Order: sequence, then C-alpha cells, then structure tokens
Amino acid sequence: MAHARLSLQQYLILAMVAICAPLGDSCLSRGMSHLPPISLAHPLTLIASVFTPWIAAGIALLIGFFACYLTALSWADLTYVLPTTAFGYVVIALLSHFWLHEYISPYRWAGILLITLGVGFVAHGPSLTEKPNESLPPQDAPAEPVVQMGDRP
Repeated sequence: MAHARLSLQQYLILAMVAICAPLGDSCLSRGMSHLPPISLAHPLTLIASVFTPWIAAGIALLIGFFACYLTALSWADLTYVLPTTAFGYVVIALLSHFWLHEYISPYRWAGILLITLGVGFVAHGPSLTEKPNESLPPQDAPAEPVVQMGDRP
C-alpha cells in the first residue's frame, strides 16, 4: 500500500510533539522541587508558583506541545500521532536521569525500550488511514441485476 511521505515541516511538528511535553514536564518538576509543598487549601500559593521562572517555562512548553499536537492531528490519524507522544517517555527518562539526577531502575529502562520499539512499529505505517471509495461497489460483491421500467419480477 503506497502512502504519501511526510514533509520536513510535518516531521518537525512531530519532533516538537515528542520533545515539548517532556521538556515542559521536566521544567515543572524542577520548579516545584524548589518550592515548599503546595496544598489546594492555599490556592494563592498555587497561583504564585505559576510565576516562578521554571514553572512558567514549563507551562509555555506545554502550550507549545498542545499547539503542535493539534496541528499534527489536523493532518494525521490519532493512532499515528499518539505514539509520538509515547516517545516522550524516552525523552523524559533521559532528562530525569541526566538533568534532574533521578534514579531510573532497570525495569523502567526495559519498559522505555519496549515503548521505543512500539513507536518504531507504528512509525512505519501510513500517517493517514486510506478510506475506500464509497461510490464504487466492492469487487467481491455480486453485481445487482439491472431492473428496467417494464420488467416484472
């Protein structure tokens, strides 16, 4: 089955989908680690935390992710775009390990490897489901007899 290749711009949008969300989440985590615990009972501290630099950067990156995600959904199927977001697990693991200095167990690395393999399988399929032409009858179906005005059953 032949399918159209993605343009460079579309690949860049998918790359932004895969990178902006984990980078935004990492910024949120870094920003929140420097603040005291926040409770919903104190909403003013929650609102004030939004204006700290790391959290504001994280929110901006997540807005960028959402814009790229919507753009990708405008020209590709959900079953193609969503695995791109799953590749973010790889990015978040690398950011968490090397930037945030978090420990990642071998089991988590194995899970991330499985996710990466799954994304690879999906990436080789078409980005948009081809729909059959509904105006043509299926080739396996028997032809219907033509009934003319004067014919009686």
